[in-house]
Amino acid sequence: MKELVIYDSTLRDGAQAQGISFSVEDKLKIVEALDRLGVKYIEAGNPGSNPKDLQFFERVNRIKFKNAKIIAFGSTRRVNMSVGEDANVKSLLKADTPAVAIFGKTWDFQVEEILKTTLDENLKMIYDTISFFKNKGKEVVYDAEHFFDGYKANPEYAMKTLKAAYDAGADCLCLCDTNGGCFPSYINEITGMVAKTFNVSVGIHCHNDNGMAVAGSIAAVEAGATQIQGTMNGFGERCGNANLCTIIPNLQLKMDYNCIPQESMDKITSIARYVSEIANVTHEERAPYVGNCAFAHKAGMHADAVNKNTTAYEHVDPSIVGNERIFLMSEVAGRSAVLNYINEVDRSLTKDSPETKLILGKLKEMEFEGYQYEGAEASFELVIRKVLGRYHPFFELREFKVIVNEPSLEGINSSAMIKIKVDGLEEITAAEGDGPVNALDRAVRKALERFYPNIKEMKLTDYKVRVLDSASATAAKVRVLIESTDGKEVWTTIGVSTDIIDASWKALVDSIEYKLIKEQGI
Repeated sequence: MKELVIYDSTLRDGAQAQGISFSVEDKLKIVEALDRLGVKYIEAGNPGSNPKDLQFFERVNRIKFKNAKIIAFGSTRRVNMSVGEDANVKSLLKADTPAVAIFGKTWDFQVEEILKTTLDENLKMIYDTISFFKNKGKEVVYDAEHFFDGYKANPEYAMKTLKAAYDAGADCLCLCDTNGGCFPSYINEITGMVAKTFNVSVGIHCHNDNGMAVAGSIAAVEAGATQIQGTMNGFGERCGNANLCTIIPNLQLKMDYNCIPQESMDKITSIARYVSEIANVTHEERAPYVGNCAFAHKAGMHADAVNKNTTAYEHVDPSIVGNERIFLMSEVAGRSAVLNYINEVDRSLTKDSPETKLILGKLKEMEFEGYQYEGAEASFELVIRKVLGRYHPFFELREFKVIVNEPSLEGINSSAMIKIKVDGLEEITAAEGDGPVNALDRAVRKALERFYPNIKEMKLTDYKVRVLDSASATAAKVRVLIESTDGKEVWTTIGVSTDIIDASWKALVDSIEYKLIKEQGI
């Protein structure tokens, strides 16, 4: 297999995404996860930008990595300043990483209008900074910022900037589509020309503003790029960066490139979800390879075909990337889809088993009541267990009370009191929350932690309500869907009632019991 270098910049580019802010502890956890995945370079931040990154570099340097090399990121020296006096350069040295990434301007417009300096001075800034770090024994990746736009505007000058970096000893010339607007065909053409011009490793760094960052990155590889920069889950400023969770499987499984150790490929889904969890963002469920919907089948014809031969509707085996096949429960799902869920609980049952017919009957009964198990398969598993006699409640609700008040400055406007019973022992707790369901969720998990400590891992990540019969006004039934996660798995449960609190409670109980069933391997 042809070797490629995966260069992750989640902790720098990814941290620039709206709504994402990593603590030092967050960054250390992500670094260790990326090392387990087999990423070769981890761009961990700009030590010259904030004290938090400096603290991070102090701590990360104490860790021994199996696969990864840590890179500190910074700019060329400032205009009309010696390299040794530049504060950013000093911070990069203080980070004490074996490699540094230096970005510089390659677009004449950026040089003259943004840096407000001359084209010659910019070339000196590139050369001086890279040669400085090479003399310090550092490996240097040169990020040619705005390279593709710069080449389009002034190809001669754009190439001069690369020549300055090359002459200074850069170990890699990384071409950046910083504005994220270039087409893959253009990236392919220009990358190929650069790869033939310079006898050095060429990298690619794409942003996703036109939705083509992954395609652009792969086009660059086809043209000769050997280093691919991107982020986990495509996190990044504006529309994000090239998504390594898509790029890596595409290159390794379909194009015969070696990106990460083959034995690590089945970790990519769990690590993608882990990074989303640390970033405190909802994981993109429609993401290729690592999304929950990536191998989901709804139509009965599709489910039946996949059961006969998975290649009918799947381009790769989901287990290769650590994902799993899902059959969605809906009005268009056939018996094959239902049987797949039944066999998760009891592999001995077939389409013609009496128990299967009972479960199908129960499914129709519950759908008549307003339940819809597409997207709430965790609740459907509990239905199956109840019909098969393979269910026992982990706790008994004795009573609960929810009080809703006027919103406070802190956003807390509800409180809940709950009494539960587990194996003859009672527990009474109370909790506050942002809304009645949040308060109820906190209270029940607080009560159960005494008996099931791992409940602490759980948290509610999404809550949806749908009115089933709007003509009935306030007497209408509502359907509540609750999405939960423990940081490793995400599941959704459902509750239906004319009382929104009761519907929420049913969904919440299902969520907790599903977690406990999986935890105990029942």
